[in-house]
Amino acid sequence: MDKIEVLPHNEVFYTLDTDDGILQEISDLFTFKVPGYQFMPLYKNKMWDGNIRLFNVNTRKLYIGLRYHLQEFAKQRNYEIKYQVEVPEKMKVDDMKFVLKQIKSKIKPRDYQIKAFLNGVERGRGLYLSPTASGKSLIIYMLIQYCLMVHRKKALIIVPTTTLVHQMAADFADYGYEGVVHKIFAGQEKQSDCKIHVTTWQSIYKERKTFYDPYCVIIGDEAHLFKAKSLTSIMEKAENVEHRFGFTGTLDGTQTHKLMLEALYDKVTRVAQTSELIKQNYLASLRIKCIVLKYNNDDKKLVKGLDYQKEIDFIVQHKGRMDFIRNLALNLKGNTLVLFQFVEKHGKIIFNELNKYNKDKKIFYVSGEVDGNERNDIRGLVEKDDNSIVVASYGTFSTGVNIRRLHNIIFSSPTKSRIRNLQSIGRGLRLGDEKDYCTLYDIADDLTWNARQNFALKHFVDRTEVYDEENFEYTMYNYKV
Repeated sequence: MDKIEVLPHNEVFYTLDTDDGILQEISDLFTFKVPGYQFMPLYKNKMWDGNIRLFNVNTRKLYIGLRYHLQEFAKQRNYEIKYQVEVPEKMKVDDMKFVLKQIKSKIKPRDYQIKAFLNGVERGRGLYLSPTASGKSLIIYMLIQYCLMVHRKKALIIVPTTTLVHQMAADFADYGYEGVVHKIFAGQEKQSDCKIHVTTWQSIYKERKTFYDPYCVIIGDEAHLFKAKSLTSIMEKAENVEHRFGFTGTLDGTQTHKLMLEALYDKVTRVAQTSELIKQNYLASLRIKCIVLKYNNDDKKLVKGLDYQKEIDFIVQHKGRMDFIRNLALNLKGNTLVLFQFVEKHGKIIFNELNKYNKDKKIFYVSGEVDGNERNDIRGLVEKDDNSIVVASYGTFSTGVNIRRLHNIIFSSPTKSRIRNLQSIGRGLRLGDEKDYCTLYDIADDLTWNARQNFALKHFVDRTEVYDEENFEYTMYNYKV
């Protein structure tokens, strides 16, 4: 029987020892085309073949996170795998008691949170698919407390935005953490004596390997939003950090994206599914109202020959469409989040239109121009109100921002991104005072001419497929613009 020997290298890679033929098979197994590679300049200029290779035959280094795929590969080909690496000890019952004592609040871990925590401790690393409002920050907190207890070093949590830096620190305070969480973002010191550090990835991806020496655990929250090269750079430099965990609410559905994250963390484990959490009353119930805007023939003729970008420009600047979104937002009861994609030609115009016709609502605006502290203040103000509108860009409010008293979400910009779609829905699913449901208004644009469907309508069909996959019920409405 052919044999693959797995040798230790560091906390990022194994080194494989086997014959050259098997090494090439493994290389082929972990070689993938990047989605959309044919449109990328490097490919067009014949400087790159469009492939990502997660295993290098010459160095024989394999990401530790791909170990389960290697095992399946060997099983299928009847190869023997011999490990020369240490297996982590399983957690003791007394350790679990210690971790639970660190949650000094009324919040109690749910069964699936404890299961995910135990899974992480047993494996020492992992990639967790944990939908919005499933309580992943509590799982992170438990993992950190365990690692700090065992290793007596520091913990590093990496998030994509400054808003999430502040929010993670606030969540830990809610769980009863009595220490100071050191927050790292633009202009802040990157070293401190604090046991827990929370940082944006943008603040540290250029740091040297020695920056990571004080840490025993590195955790990536909303890991799907990190730039691939920056995430790879961070995780490879942290070559002596024993424990590494990634958390994400959703993956983009491509094999390449999934394997890249698994390589750097470990195999995907689903913590829970949104539809099940709704049934168990952990999340607010979700109503999806798909409003298909029907345009007149003059508009359809104008759009039929446009490329994607020009069509989207036409849609977001259409007066009748703008009037509909404005009137919808102003007439909804409760707090409403209006999400947009383009700042100057859409977001600011929506905000101005709402203010022009507003009678009694508080209206807030959030984009990348608004700093993290102000965004956090807006979130706090909305939590205490029941008649507010937040006009926010997808980039700032579609991921990670918690507003428990959010009753309505309006998708005002066409989008097909699976991740953005599901993350945006998650903004409204947290239970809050006198709030047990959230309504999503998915605005679709039907500019079909003869048999030709327009881009925005095709993207809407993509979104309904996601709703079907996630077992979300939705109702269709037609409205003439």
